[in-house]
Amino acid sequence: MPSRLPLARLSASLVAAALMAGGTSAVAQTAPLQKGITLEKVADFGHQVTGVTVAEDGRIFVNFPRWTEDSPVSVAEVRDGATVPFPNEQWNAWRNARKDELSPGEHWVCVQSVVADKAGNVWVLDPAAPAQGPIVPGGPKLVRVSLASSAVLQNIRFDESVATQGSYLNDVRFSPDGKWAYITDSGVRGAIVLVDLGTGEAKRLLDGHPSTQPKKGLVVTADGKPLRRPDGKGIEFAADGIALSPDGQYLYWQAIKGDTLYRIATSVLVEEGWRGDDIGGKVETVGRNGVADGLLIDRGGKHMYITSPEDDSVKVRNLQLPGSEPRLVIRDQRLRWPDTFSQGPDGTVYVTTSRIQDSAFFKPDAPIALPTSLWRLKNGK
Repeated sequence: MPSRLPLARLSASLVAAALMAGGTSAVAQTAPLQKGITLEKVADFGHQVTGVTVAEDGRIFVNFPRWTEDSPVSVAEVRDGATVPFPNEQWNAWRNARKDELSPGEHWVCVQSVVADKAGNVWVLDPAAPAQGPIVPGGPKLVRVSLASSAVLQNIRFDESVATQGSYLNDVRFSPDGKWAYITDSGVRGAIVLVDLGTGEAKRLLDGHPSTQPKKGLVVTADGKPLRRPDGKGIEFAADGIALSPDGQYLYWQAIKGDTLYRIATSVLVEEGWRGDDIGGKVETVGRNGVADGLLIDRGGKHMYITSPEDDSVKVRNLQLPGSEPRLVIRDQRLRWPDTFSQGPDGTVYVTTSRIQDSAFFKPDAPIALPTSLWRLKNGK
């Protein structure tokens, strides 16, 4: 048995188990679908990581948002466990203390997501809102960087009609034809941002729609207790996790302060939504995930992997079984706020642990530079 179980084979095992169980277990399911799936550490970081992406050539990239510290590096390539600034040190030179010296449009300000496409690029999403506070004017952007040359090939800047004050552009997916980008806004007023990659034009869709907003009355927990800041405020993140079916036909998303997965046909977004039609009635409810952060649909399009920060676990939803609920893949106390997934070219699933519940937002005595890690799922047999 190889040391890593490719995602396709892992998915097949999960489906078989789900079918045997009827596919209708509760979200709080505790027994793993397949024994022997363990965690293998890829890298440790001295700072709070969120995003990860694995390119088609196997190179790994991560990002460190400026939340509780003025991170010395925002975007990095992971090489033999070490982080190397990407695409260079100059793009990583911005600091809160130097905000009047360096252009926020040509430097990483507060990067939240990195995503490699299949055309040899890494895309960097920068909401430019350090500490999840006010946006740095001119900072919000989506940037395309060449893997081959590390050159910046495209820099799409978002004005205040898209990156409104209070917004926090969170994660991004790209249509298979390379024409569109879909972004979640997890800020004060959730939305889906649609970007024409040819022109750079962008529009906020489903802005304020119930599917993109935090769920009223829901309390996010950690370690079995409500997760609250010293002032009593809890988690309030709106539309956050995002996934696109491999054929590009459906976009999925979920608020972190929420328990429900939604989707919409991308044809509705790019046709009706783009021209300004009300598309709220076209949103479909897929089912209940429980509180979740990262989403990943496997390359076969049959299964969705879900990070479950409340119970330190990764779960899977069988998208081919309508009405089914997520089943447990692995629960491990080292998965302290499992955050973002990526799938390597060999099918291996990677996940970051951002330890949000351990950060200075919620624990005033926590270090501002919070150590975090990158993991991959491994077949332990």
